[in-house]
Amino acid sequence: MERTVVVIVLDAVGAGDAPDAAAFGDSGANTLGNLSRAVGGLDLPNLGALGLGNVTDLEGVAPRPDAPALTGRLVERSQGKDTTTGHWELMGIVTEQPFPTYPNGFPEELLARFSAATGRGVIGNVAASGTEIIDRLGEEHVDTGSLIVYTSADSVFQVAAHEDVVPLPELHAACEAARAMLVGEHGVGRVIARPFVGAPGSFQRTGGRRDFSLEPPGPSYLLDAQRAGIHVLGVGKIHQVFAGVGIDEEHPASSNEAGMTTTIELARTRPGSIVFTNLVETDQTYGHRRDPEGFHACLQGFDRRLPELQAALRDGDLLLVTADHGCDPTYRGSDHTREQVPLLAWTPGSPALEGHHQGYFSDVGATMCAWLGVTPDPTLPGTSLLDGQVAGSPR
Repeated sequence: MERTVVVIVLDAVGAGDAPDAAAFGDSGANTLGNLSRAVGGLDLPNLGALGLGNVTDLEGVAPRPDAPALTGRLVERSQGKDTTTGHWELMGIVTEQPFPTYPNGFPEELLARFSAATGRGVIGNVAASGTEIIDRLGEEHVDTGSLIVYTSADSVFQVAAHEDVVPLPELHAACEAARAMLVGEHGVGRVIARPFVGAPGSFQRTGGRRDFSLEPPGPSYLLDAQRAGIHVLGVGKIHQVFAGVGIDEEHPASSNEAGMTTTIELARTRPGSIVFTNLVETDQTYGHRRDPEGFHACLQGFDRRLPELQAALRDGDLLLVTADHGCDPTYRGSDHTREQVPLLAWTPGSPALEGHHQGYFSDVGATMCAWLGVTPDPTLPGTSLLDGQVAGSPR
């Protein structure tokens, strides 16, 4: 029997501050818990039915001793709290040395090289929220054609430009040029294209965002799966986060809704595959903007589609729902938060998964390979949730 594993990453949906949160300045951050209190209780009936209330204390979602899924929380070993380190570690790649960050902006020599490569000036060069920076500098950018460069608490080099001033292909080419020079000591985790449209006072970011990541180093559970002949289908920004390494197909998604539609279709029509999906809007649209109501509504959108995804899975398939970091919409600032992440593991067939698991991010990749009967690289971290009880047919 060909088994399918679907891994859903609810971007930034943390489940309580990590044991080392204080070292990151994030004590007390709790994306799901604080969100549940801020909105007067979460309304997520389908996630609740799977056992979300067993993950952590949540208003509006009661614990379920009879939950049909295995539930738990996972701790990150990597030195970071961003998309790259989180996703990489889910697949067994631990980032022991943090990527460089630039709270005071990038070196002028680097920006001069970037300007020479793109033929455009540079404005900004500060740590800022993406919406705030285009409100502040968007009009100057439109008037001058200079690219808006900014960063955050994460290891990112972000380039914002109005689509009528810098067409998308040119913006993406500029980010590729930046990626080529941002290596070695300046090897940031991601270069991100941030296009926007509109007029001063009403600028809006568009779906033309693209991430240009470093290539992940060393082995991973994705590469192990590929070597076993299993196709890895990346939905949303998965292909970008891994720079294509370990991903066979890229399926972009302009929204969570589009991402879920694609995920459901692939789960239904591509048996024997890994469907690896990132749903980004909880992070980029609501978490960073510290919008609890919007964050909750976004989770509700996923919750509404969850039964449709479950119906697309066959006996023997596996659904893993988790996250890559936190971005508590009730917390100070606008950056990610160092948190544990939730885990829900469900299968429509027998044997059912049950119980509670406290582990590490890399347990997701280990479980994925164990379920598919793939023998992983022995140097990879991670413990399978199956604990030897279930295994797929060896490949």
